[in-house]
This record gives sequence, C-alpha cells and structure tokens, in this order.
Amino acid sequence: MESRQVTGDIVIDKFAGCCGLLRKLRRLKMPFHSGIPLLTNKSYALALAFCLVTSALAPAAVFAAAKGKVLFVASNVLDMGDPEQHDARNNLWEYAPPFHIFVMHGYEVDFVSPQGGRVEFMMEPLGISSYAIKYENFLGKAGNTLKPSQINVGEYRAVYIGGGYGTLFDVASNEKLMSLIGGVYELGGIVGGCGHGPGGFANAKLKNGGYMVKGKRVAGFPNSTEHSKSWAKQGGLLPFLVEDQLRNNGALADNKETLTDKHAVIVDQRIVSTMFLPSAALVAEEMVRLLERRDP
Repeated sequence: MESRQVTGDIVIDKFAGCCGLLRKLRRLKMPFHSGIPLLTNKSYALALAFCLVTSALAPAAVFAAAKGKVLFVASNVLDMGDPEQHDARNNLWEYAPPFHIFVMHGYEVDFVSPQGGRVEFMMEPLGISSYAIKYENFLGKAGNTLKPSQINVGEYRAVYIGGGYGTLFDVASNEKLMSLIGGVYELGGIVGGCGHGPGGFANAKLKNGGYMVKGKRVAGFPNSTEHSKSWAKQGGLLPFLVEDQLRNNGALADNKETLTDKHAVIVDQRIVSTMFLPSAALVAEEMVRLLERRDP
C-alpha cells in the first residue's frame, strides 16, 4: 500500500442521525420541505433544536457504543531530570483536540500511562482544548489513566500518542506499552502520533520481533528543529531524538527537507503521523477516516 500526504482543512461531523440529514439538506440549498413534504419550516426548526439538545445532553458513551474504543498513551514524567527541571509534561494541545475529534465521531477514549493514575499537561486550555475539558470529560479520563497491565489489546481499534518530551523518557522504554501498541496494530488497528509522539511508538514491536515502523513513512519532531530549540538544550537532555530513533528502527523518517508542507500528515498503511502540534487534530481525523473505511 502506498503512503500518502494529507494537507488542508478538516470537517468535523458533530451531530449524528437526523442532524446529519438536516445539514445535508442545507448544504444542498434545498427548500426545507424539499423531498420531505411534511417537513415545514417550523418542523425543521423543531427537529434541529431537538438534535442540538439531545446531542449535547446525551453521554458520549451512548454514541461510542457502536464505534469502538481508542487508546491514548500519555507520560507520567514531569521534567527531564536535570537541575533546571526542563518541562517534560504532556502537551495539552496535542492531546485534547484529537480527543475531541474521536469523541465527536462517536469513539470512546481511554488513557494509559506507564504508571497509571493522573498525568500532567503543559499549555493553557484554549479553544477546543477548553471545550474538551469542560464538556467531554478530558481531564476525568487523563486524571485516571490505566496501567499497561489493565489493557486488553483486543478492545481497542486505534492508539494515539501526543507530544510533550515525557513520552521519550518513560513511554518509549516501556516494553509492555510497546507490545500493546504493536498488538493493536497487528490486529488491524490504526496507530497515530504528533510531534514527539511518534518517538513514543518508534520502539513498538510486532510478534516476529520486528519494529512496527520498519519500511513505513513516519513524520515526527525533526532533528533540525530540536537542535534549534532550548526546550531540551538542543536535544542534549533527551534519551534520543525522534527522527534518529525512527530511522534507526527502519522507518522512512520524514523531516522538513523531505516535506514541502511542514504541517503535512503522513499516512502509510495504518500509521498516521505529523511533525508539529498544529496538525494534531488532522492526525485524529485521518485515523477516523481509516477506521471508518474498515467498518463492516
């Protein structure tokens, strides 16, 4: 299967069932009653109001029941262990927007971390991150992550790993998590990541002992950017650089030299990845597209 590069805007389908039908009518610029003789302007308005209210009030689990579950992998690390305590928390902007995408498409999201329990985030809760926290129980999930031993691989259709440097310290070196990620992939699941997240699945192995990323195009936080930033002392505080680790494990690692659009999303077979956080939601959207192509 050939890899592909994705750019452009995304459209999030926020309402199911009748709301989708009503939106389609409006997109087609049809009269409200067109094709549905009994649907008057008044009844259209009432139906739309009903959709909005029920979709807002219904618990996410109701919509998630038929779609399946997605596993978010996060780090328990707070800093890089150096005297200055450089920040290594998970990046909220690489977790909350993708979380929102999966929830709004009807998937249930669980969190797992090496130690379980609460995981911490950097960045202020702005925009869609704030929405996910206030209305979609993002922090409720992230505040009670599962341990690897509690995960049944067969329950999950996809795995997503966001950025923040912590992933490189405790996720990438956790053999149970690497086995879980490889297991979901071997069962036909989708694996996605953003920024430093692909470094968190670079070491995932398959049952035959080979690396999951081998022979596949994968985009992660590039060496050139790492070397130019003081966030981890030009990479000197890190156990490895994402681009290097991907390449060492056989991936065809993309970077700013190989991609004309630095925010491009790379899809190769069932691995979806991007270099930087502005495309985190795009990764989730492409994962959803792959999942729904595989739906019976």
